[in-house]
Amino acid sequence: EAVNFISKNDVDLIFLDIEMPEMSGVELIESATKLPRVIITSAQEKYALQAIEFGVSDYLVKPLTFPRFFKAVSKVYQKYEEEKNESFKNAEGVFIKSSSSSFIRLLFDDILWIEAMENYVAVNTYDDKYTIHFTMKSILERMPNDKLIRIHRSYIINRNKITMIEDNMVIIKTKNGKKSIPIAKSYKEKLMSTINVVTK
Repeated sequence: EAVNFISKNDVDLIFLDIEMPEMSGVELIESATKLPRVIITSAQEKYALQAIEFGVSDYLVKPLTFPRFFKAVSKVYQKYEEEKNESFKNAEGVFIKSSSSSFIRLLFDDILWIEAMENYVAVNTYDDKYTIHFTMKSILERMPNDKLIRIHRSYIINRNKITMIEDNMVIIKTKNGKKSIPIAKSYKEKLMSTINVVTK
């Protein structure tokens, strides 16, 4: 029943015992064509090496304690978040909600800068401005770090759109002229390390 359910549904994580009637946990792993992350739970330590060879996420020995259980789940969740964020960063753009039922696709290359506005962020392009309910930290996790970088507590910029760096300000060309954005001292070194600088 479990193998059948896994093959037809999206499952994030399985807690799987080894010693079960009719089919062992190892046999279940071997027979499944579509397998999510697996945490083994067993009263026997002797299967640990075999489980690792199957690439399971963790191996819990019974009797389970809550701290050890929590650690195993947290590790799986962290890995899931890392993979999700990596998929965001490998994308070419992001969909911005423009109304209750519509989304606009926005290419990362079209973003000039992102500005914090209390509980919202304003995503600025050459032609438009989109205000969305998001935090700076959350939106930065969905942006490619080779293009969009944070230079201030309230600003993320597209480094490919910088036309000038003057003192502690970044200058970006806009439709109506230019935008001057402050560089916080704590972010300046990181910014300078990501741009190609030639000096006399």
